[in-house]
Amino acid sequence: MSEVGAADSGSEFCLNSEDFSTHLMGIRRNGSILDPAFPTACLCPVLTPSCRLRITMQYLNRKERRSRPPAGSLRPTYSASIPMSSDNTKTQELIEHLKNPTTKLRPFKREGLDKMVFFTAGILAVAFVAWGFISPDSLGTVAGTLLTGVMDNFGWLFVIAATIFTIFVIVVALKKFGRIPLGKDDETPEFKTSSWIAMMFATGMGIGLVFSAVGEPLFFYMSPPPATVDGSSAEAMGTSMGTTLFHWTLYPWAMYAIVGLGIAYGSFRLGRSQLFSSMFTSLFGERAVNGVGGKVINVMAILATLFGSACSLGLGAIQIGGGIESAGLMSTVTSPVLVIIIAILTAAFVASAVSGVEKGIQWLSNINMVLALIVALIVFIGGPTLFILNVIPSSIGSFIQDLPQMASRTAANGPDVNGWLSSWTVFYWAWWVSWSPFVGLFIARISRGRTVRQFVTGVLIVPSVVSTIWFAVFGGGAIGIQERAERGEGTVKALAKIVDGEPDINMDTILFDLLGALPLPNLIAIILMIVTVILIAIFFVTGADSASIVMGTLSANGVQEPGKGLVIFWGTATGAVAAVMLLAGGSDPAEALEGLKNVTIVSALPFVLVMLLLCVALWRDLSRDPLIIQGQLASHILEQSVATAVDEHNGEVFGLETSELPADVIAADNEDAESGSSELSDLNDADHEHGDTIR
Repeated sequence: MSEVGAADSGSEFCLNSEDFSTHLMGIRRNGSILDPAFPTACLCPVLTPSCRLRITMQYLNRKERRSRPPAGSLRPTYSASIPMSSDNTKTQELIEHLKNPTTKLRPFKREGLDKMVFFTAGILAVAFVAWGFISPDSLGTVAGTLLTGVMDNFGWLFVIAATIFTIFVIVVALKKFGRIPLGKDDETPEFKTSSWIAMMFATGMGIGLVFSAVGEPLFFYMSPPPATVDGSSAEAMGTSMGTTLFHWTLYPWAMYAIVGLGIAYGSFRLGRSQLFSSMFTSLFGERAVNGVGGKVINVMAILATLFGSACSLGLGAIQIGGGIESAGLMSTVTSPVLVIIIAILTAAFVASAVSGVEKGIQWLSNINMVLALIVALIVFIGGPTLFILNVIPSSIGSFIQDLPQMASRTAANGPDVNGWLSSWTVFYWAWWVSWSPFVGLFIARISRGRTVRQFVTGVLIVPSVVSTIWFAVFGGGAIGIQERAERGEGTVKALAKIVDGEPDINMDTILFDLLGALPLPNLIAIILMIVTVILIAIFFVTGADSASIVMGTLSANGVQEPGKGLVIFWGTATGAVAAVMLLAGGSDPAEALEGLKNVTIVSALPFVLVMLLLCVALWRDLSRDPLIIQGQLASHILEQSVATAVDEHNGEVFGLETSELPADVIAADNEDAESGSSELSDLNDADHEHGDTIR
């Protein structure tokens, strides 16, 4: 891979064959076509201080091109010195981009606690928690009103933005941007691919996959989206799985990928800080992103991470409590027991976070994936195996077939659709957007050394494939059991019933209901439930420890390794927020968390606008990358050179051969340039023989 850097004189830029080889096809002038296949087109020109390019071209007639004679028998070459004078605006502009220091790695020197960000976020967090503890009903009412306003008035924005984000990251990966490394040109990935995927998967979805894997597909099977198909029908199975995959595969990961790519590129390629605000440097400049506006964005990112993690911790504790009840370990799990569960989980994820990404988080993520695989295999084998196998291709087909309708579904489709969107699709898009600062920053943290294309493929495709299989096993298994029960086959009991027009599904316990419905011995079923509880706990720990590190990074000027004190503080704060809100809920702890959850989702409205701006900033940054500029410069210079040569040999079919020029030839050319000569000069054959042809 070529590098942009200073040569001996500090003023030469080298472009190698990789930069030029992709531009040799299709260059035409006066009916002649450049033949890139023969001889081998390798190029290593040097842009001298006067910006003169040396390029050696060899012309072949049609017969010679077909026979491909050995190099020694070829006709003499035509060599020319192409002047790149100051009046060539495009060339000079591209070269200036290469010289621009903003495209070079530079360390971010400001470290330590950002007091304004830290204390502002802390005070606001305490205020919200105090409000929720003193008057949970008031918080719930206000948050619910705000949420309804956002969903009703800006649902269209979330629908459009989600599709834009997905298309954007795919286009970025497919374009030439894909070969840009997230780091120096010679860097290799910091983590093995398996560990990278495990950490990314556990952080990005984590407990949500366990929480919704059974309940959501089963709900959509019994009550499909409005104006689609009838519930509990053969068509409903495909619709339910396609809708679930729509909510949990490409779209949410595209949102994470945009933030992760922006931070990873800016931090590891350009030397910026790992702050959410730093991604907008190319749009607003360093002074603006490090000023008050940037700090406001970072405070919002911390609060969204804190409240989102606290909500997940509380909901995870409730689900673990449901598992304890289902396993028969306790008859009723009370609020004090839930607080104890939260305390244990908090201690676990804080210890993991303090140990660092390389140790605790990576280790727990790998264990988590093994446990998840074991539980999934048991459900696959013990459940309706053949039905599940049929669900996998059917789900993918339904997702692809229904994608245009799902991606364009808005309130314009009817009042029932608006209410459904507010509860499901738009709600999910807002939730993923609010989580994107935290998940995106962590994914960036573990992705150093990968190329843009590897990053997007890993973040977008791999988790989507795994999620598809996961939902097919658990959701498909639940639908299979429900379908058998509705047909009255055997002694299978239905997992849910329709009550007041909607499926009566307890999302906290439906997973354990599925496990209990499997034809397993009682002891094995209890052990499986306990393993599932452990899986839920580790899923949360691997997400929350990442969140603690991210909040530490955001409050410490974007340092990659925040101090242990900061990590412990934010981890403890997450546990405290969850515990206080659960206690404030009294007999209905989940209701108290709902207000906090709604506040988090409302924060997604400004974030979705910020992320749309981020797409513009990221495109601008990638377009200025040295590798991209080299390619543009190579294409421009090569086409200009070929055009000049074809004018000299009008109508001939020719190939291109290039040679490294010896030092004395370059020196002579420099002397010509300094004397003000700008005319083309033909080099004699002896000049060409001084160089070694690159093959």
